[in-house]
Amino acid sequence: MIQKIKIIKILIIIFSFTLSFSANAQTVEEIIKGRKAMFSENYQNAKKISILLKSKRIEEAKPLMKKISDNYIKLLDYFPENTKEGFKTGALPSIWENKDEFNALMKKASEDMIKLAKAIETSEDLRAAQKELMWSNCSACHSKFRAPH
Repeated sequence: MIQKIKIIKILIIIFSFTLSFSANAQTVEEIIKGRKAMFSENYQNAKKISILLKSKRIEEAKPLMKKISDNYIKLLDYFPENTKEGFKTGALPSIWENKDEFNALMKKASEDMIKLAKAIETSEDLRAAQKELMWSNCSACHSKFRAPH
């Protein structure tokens, strides 16, 4: 009887461990779709920011800048080695071949969104500030790390 109880306890522990591990692990599909969704969200928010700034609605644009900044930091975890291919990813192998450069660009893009939120307070030329601190990062990344579509 004691032997059966020990076996049952061991099985419960193994089952619990397996269940918690699988709940925390994302599949390759979830990771790729997640990063695509974040980039898409960033693009949609960037377009909204442009519209808001053109209308001089600066305070409404700032939370979107913060969201984009946060997404760039989250994206650092969305390019593990096993997600190079599949699920219509537009990510080029250069991301993994130049991981430090890619990560630095994601961090710079994040920091630049925070700088943009501050710069729009005093900038005379909001379009130039956007081009320098927002759109230039998109271009830099797409030219080297994203497949043309």
